[in-house]
Amino acid sequence: LTALEKSTGDVVLKFEPFVLHVLCQELQDAQLLHSVAINSGFRNSGITVGRGGKVMKAVRSTHCLEVPLTHKGKLMVSEEYIEFLVHIANGKMEENT
Repeated sequence: LTALEKSTGDVVLKFEPFVLHVLCQELQDAQLLHSVAINSGFRNSGITVGRGGKVMKAVRSTHCLEVPLTHKGKLMVSEEYIEFLVHIANGKMEENT
């Protein structure tokens, strides 16, 4: 809150979820890992086939959070709401595990 009071610009609370990149030997390996990831709740997961046939599996969840707090130095939300957002972000961090 002290840092927000000193802000002269725009401040956004942003939480980005866990991301795991796995280089797979074969496409079948990536597809199996993809099924496991999706069934475990990591719904933003995907498979990329790069140059030379490299198969990369990305495991990502949908637990994002991005909320503006100040605009041009003016606090746009209450202290109670910031505490609520921190609680939500900490919960999302726990979900990552």
